[in-house]
Amino acid sequence: MRILHIIGTLNPEAGGPTESVRVLLSYGPIGYTGEVVTLDDPASPYLADVGFPVHALGPTNTKYGFNAKLLPWLRANRGRFDGVVVNGLWQYCGYAAWRALAGNTPYVVFTHGMLDPYFRHAFPLKHLKKWLYWVPFEYRILRDAYRVLFTSQAEKRLAEQSFSLHRWNPYVVPYGASGPSGDPEVQEEAFYAKCPAVKGKRYLVFLGRIHRKKGCDMLINAFTKVAADDPELHLVMAGPDQQLWSAKLKETVVAAGLTKRVHWTGMLTGDSKWGAFLGSEAFILPSHQENFGIAVAEALACGKPVLLADKVNIAEEIAGDEAGFVETDTPEGTLRLLKRWIATSLEEREAMGKRASATFHRRYDMRENAKAIIWLFEHAGDARGES
Repeated sequence: MRILHIIGTLNPEAGGPTESVRVLLSYGPIGYTGEVVTLDDPASPYLADVGFPVHALGPTNTKYGFNAKLLPWLRANRGRFDGVVVNGLWQYCGYAAWRALAGNTPYVVFTHGMLDPYFRHAFPLKHLKKWLYWVPFEYRILRDAYRVLFTSQAEKRLAEQSFSLHRWNPYVVPYGASGPSGDPEVQEEAFYAKCPAVKGKRYLVFLGRIHRKKGCDMLINAFTKVAADDPELHLVMAGPDQQLWSAKLKETVVAAGLTKRVHWTGMLTGDSKWGAFLGSEAFILPSHQENFGIAVAEALACGKPVLLADKVNIAEEIAGDEAGFVETDTPEGTLRLLKRWIATSLEEREAMGKRASATFHRRYDMRENAKAIIWLFEHAGDARGES
């Protein structure tokens, strides 16, 4: 089964969708092979040695991602693929796919949480602008897609609340991540090389973009309030700071006298990323909106409990499996997450870690996502025949 992924960028700093594409294209042994077309500059260093064919048509410098090469490329190459996955919304990638593929090659759209009503409430002016694009373009792109993919029933339900004008064929696919491979000791040492101050220390890890949506301010404020309750506990803040927000957050840390217990590593990848998870006590994500959260699945794969806000769409499953704690995405809820963890016994933490590993293997192994996409495209002809 040969599948094409269309995505604006494969830059790891762009977050979860890029990582999901990288993982999916690594599953050749189960019959999932394919290629990626992206708007990146071909000289981008993160495209080196990715392990699968990448057609980089950039650079593209507009926010909308217009690229005159994409539509002709898709028309010339669509016959080589059994199906196409469009990753994300609101960019020219989706429009070009619609123009080139509708009525020819089956395509699905992976929304990656971009239809969550959180954005309508948090950014009302941006939502109004999106309405202007929705009616003539995005609505039709989704309407004509073979399937629109969601990662959970919660995401599917929430997507229907964003725009009153909507019609699509939804499908919920298993989602997740790949687990760590390699030597855990080597991976932990790779992390300590990036963050030597926590070697031999107990710490919680936040791994993701330093972004307002992720609730980083609530986490920093909550940690300053509980730090005295557990003087040996540290906090690692790992991730790119595209909003240049960390300087403001660090002021709070300095004012609390906690500079030696809150650590900023920048983005972690490869062994250093896995080492950060493996050496931690738990992963924490007090996000205001998260359709899935690949880092959540990665932490579970490492056998680590996860401390989540209820706006992470898989939080209910995590709580049901007793693989972590869930509270509201508020300052008070974030504070409760930390207090609950500090009050948890060592025995219960270990038991929770075992349940975390079991949850990953049962629910969030990305290999199942690859199988689901293969199945969808294998049956695309049947679906067209029934319509």
